[in-house]
Amino acid sequence: MIEFRNFGFKYDAQSEPTLHDINLTIGNGEKVLICGPSGCGKSTLAHCINGLIPASRHGTVTGELTVDGKSYKDLDIFKLSKTVGTVLQDSDAQFIGLTVGEDIAFALENDTMDVEEMRKKVRETAEIVGVTSHLNHAPHELSGGLKQRVSLAGVMVDNVSVLLFDEPLANLDPAAGKATIELIDSIQKETGCTVIIIEHRLEDVLHRHVDRIVLMNDGRIVSDTNTADLLCSDRLREVGIREPLYITALKYAGVRIRPEIHPEHIDLLDLPKEDIEKVRSWYNAVKIPRPEQEQPAVLDVVNLSMHYDDWRNNVLNDVSLCINRGEMLAIVGKNGAGKSTFAKVLCGFEKHQKGTVYMEGTDLDILSIKERAQHIGYVMQNPNQMIVKTMIREEVGLGLELQGKLSKEEIGRRVDKALKICGLYQFRSWPISALSYGQKKRVTIASILCMDPKIIILDEPTAGQDFRHYTEIMEFLEELNKQGITIILITHDMHLMIEYCTRAVVFSDTRMIGDESCEDVLSDDKLVKEASLKKTSLSTLASICSIEDESQFIKHFIIADRQVRK
Repeated sequence: MIEFRNFGFKYDAQSEPTLHDINLTIGNGEKVLICGPSGCGKSTLAHCINGLIPASRHGTVTGELTVDGKSYKDLDIFKLSKTVGTVLQDSDAQFIGLTVGEDIAFALENDTMDVEEMRKKVRETAEIVGVTSHLNHAPHELSGGLKQRVSLAGVMVDNVSVLLFDEPLANLDPAAGKATIELIDSIQKETGCTVIIIEHRLEDVLHRHVDRIVLMNDGRIVSDTNTADLLCSDRLREVGIREPLYITALKYAGVRIRPEIHPEHIDLLDLPKEDIEKVRSWYNAVKIPRPEQEQPAVLDVVNLSMHYDDWRNNVLNDVSLCINRGEMLAIVGKNGAGKSTFAKVLCGFEKHQKGTVYMEGTDLDILSIKERAQHIGYVMQNPNQMIVKTMIREEVGLGLELQGKLSKEEIGRRVDKALKICGLYQFRSWPISALSYGQKKRVTIASILCMDPKIIILDEPTAGQDFRHYTEIMEFLEELNKQGITIILITHDMHLMIEYCTRAVVFSDTRMIGDESCEDVLSDDKLVKEASLKKTSLSTLASICSIEDESQFIKHFIIADRQVRK
């Protein structure tokens, strides 16, 4: 179906090629995962397959690419769209119709299909992806998981032979991500189409079988093999991709990963008795440190409720919560549960109707948004939505300048201090456009740090980041946390939660339904189901090894993992 032969590509704006000597064959009906660190060339490879290169992203091509037996030289982006359907990471960017039905029908309308035949085809496609009851809804009103299904229907309706998914899990809660992988798997089995998935979250994709994993690094294919062989090697770690948690736990326990134990999925894992004993011995040997002394409360939320003026129903219902000084806290839950709205209320961006928020005994209602920003900083998921200046120093010092209280010398001193803490001081005279995505993230954090806040709230701080950049951001936040700054992370990433946070607050359907240690949250079946979370593979590994207290097993893994990372 797809074949690259000695293929290379260099963007016109770059001096070096992005893709080097790519030789890759994907057969009809195969399901292939393409993964690798940020900047390795995954997206460029995908854009070659779907025709965005060279249609809208110009450069120099070497070698040959054929799709369904036809050379890319003979295929424009319109012709390719009849063979390759692309589901984007951001579903909202893919919607065109005012209703779900209209959006699915868009390609058929362009082909001037008869209206009755079109309606029949839309209903059939909607039934396959499970959105029949939402055909009259506006796409933007749907949950993240349903948006993915509508996007998928919009490309499937054209009977494409190849479905290309660009990071389909990036913006989904854990349960919706799991359902998406199951949906992709069932559609591939039902239609027999070729499926290509580009994704960082390896363990989540491996919830269902893939035929091959193509691993990329520095614009080259470094591995093209089945899942078991890849997990038995060290190639994932070498390129900076996170292994499945159960694989990491087995390695910590001294178990050698080999094909005969079927490491490709936790449900297939077949450990002999000696390996089970290794895991049990490792579990019992991990020393639990003494709990740190609890710090005083920095924020008290009492019976908080909120609704928008044009909405009848609350978006937050009777939320009560105490956050201690110096905590690193996770706020988790399904899409639309109220997590981001809660953070916006704390910052004063949204006005609550009932309840009170106290900071060290002071009612925050008496403070303006500008005054609250001196105590609570908010870092958005996308740094480009926060940055307004051209140069780094100007951006970092902007908040202090707008306050109008400090001298230029004091502002400069604070800016330099924040830049040093964030590891950006050597770039202080650079334009922001010259920075990487992760560095831009640090610029936004530095601009908040200048205000000397007691609390920093970060919305999905690691979304779309590979493991190396993810680790850099989180270790940086850990250092800030050690300096006494309270960190609140809004996240869908269960790995992040158990690795870095000591406590998780769980939201579901506008209410706070849980406030426990991270390991206890993921061990509570009822809580996991209500909040659309997902148990980690560590729980299953504990069961395989006859360790009854899965919460303690997860806790022991977290402690061991932190010791290794330090």
